[in-house]
Amino acid sequence: MVDWISVTVPFAYLGILVGSLATFSSLYRKRKSAKSSSLKPWFGPHLQRDIYLSLLHLEPEVGKDKPSVIPDGVLKAALLQRAMEDIKRILEVRNAKQALSNLLQRGSVGDELWQRFLRAEKEIEAELRDVVEEANALQSGWGQTIFQSANEMHHNAILREKLNAIQDRGKVDKEWWMQEKAFIKSRFMKELEEGKKENMKLALASSGDRAGSDEDTVLVEGGGPAASGAASGPRSEATKKRKGKK
Repeated sequence: MVDWISVTVPFAYLGILVGSLATFSSLYRKRKSAKSSSLKPWFGPHLQRDIYLSLLHLEPEVGKDKPSVIPDGVLKAALLQRAMEDIKRILEVRNAKQALSNLLQRGSVGDELWQRFLRAEKEIEAELRDVVEEANALQSGWGQTIFQSANEMHHNAILREKLNAIQDRGKVDKEWWMQEKAFIKSRFMKELEEGKKENMKLALASSGDRAGSDEDTVLVEGGGPAASGAASGPRSEATKKRKGKK
């Protein structure tokens, strides 16, 4: 006789084990999905996409049954702006991926930041597909070249920003140079005035010394005849005495 209890116990054990694993896996996926959805977005709001969707699904004005027709040129321009913003985000993700991966391997950043990054990558991929579909809907085959045009616009915008920064820097440097030039000029004029004053003082001092030397010369010349007369007096008296003896 077959012992059904010994036969059913292993199957029951396997069923309980598989059921518990399935329950745990389901709860883990739900928890992970809820945590991923609650993570802070990597990028901010996509304003260009919102503008394009607002133009595409424009509601009718009050008192009108049909909405205003938006020209295709306006929609294309809005879609190009949306694609240009996507180009910026793609470049940011590409530049950050390698560095973030290295930091994750070293343990410098947490898994939450990496999950945010992966979610941003998926969002960008979905955004690119949406833009290509919208471009093909507006113009057949435009989806193949829209991102090339957007990339050129992005580079032109970067060059324009650099030129504006250089021009602004040039204005600042010009103002600084004008102030420095005025300061140098005032300092030079001040030194020039001080030099003139020093030259005048030296001229006055040299003229005073010259006048003193002239006075000394006059005094020496005036005392010469008096001294010669005083010296010749005794000689004349001695000569007179000699004549009297004879």
